[in-house]
Amino acid sequence: MSFALASPQRATHSLIAIRLLLAGLIAAHGWARWYYGGVAPFGSWLDGLGFPLGMAIAVGVTAVEIAGTPLLAWGRLVRPLCLLYGAIYLVGIVLVHAPAGWFVVGLGRNGMEYSVLLIACLLAVGYGHAGADKAPRGG
Repeated sequence: MSFALASPQRATHSLIAIRLLLAGLIAAHGWARWYYGGVAPFGSWLDGLGFPLGMAIAVGVTAVEIAGTPLLAWGRLVRPLCLLYGAIYLVGIVLVHAPAGWFVVGLGRNGMEYSVLLIACLLAVGYGHAGADKAPRGG
């Protein structure tokens, strides 16, 4: 049994696969909020929590989830987008998911496990693309 590190090509392909999956998941989140009329309730909820310009924040988060994900998928602005998405989901953990516990389903409901996984993947992808202006290419 070999304990050698994965080849650089395999590591690059894995990073690309995770980046594409993240882009798809985040896009689905933003598009669903927009399509099903969730932007206004999200903004009202933020206003109710005391956030200034709650509607503007809701529109901005939704817009970056929709408009930023094609860039993420294409390997453009990966590091700043990963940091921005990570920050958005960290706020979601603090405001919504942590009070509900750890588990999303099963032993709990609406917990933070999924958001923690998203943030970890976003940070790993952002780190893997640090300093790169475009997506790494498999060789």
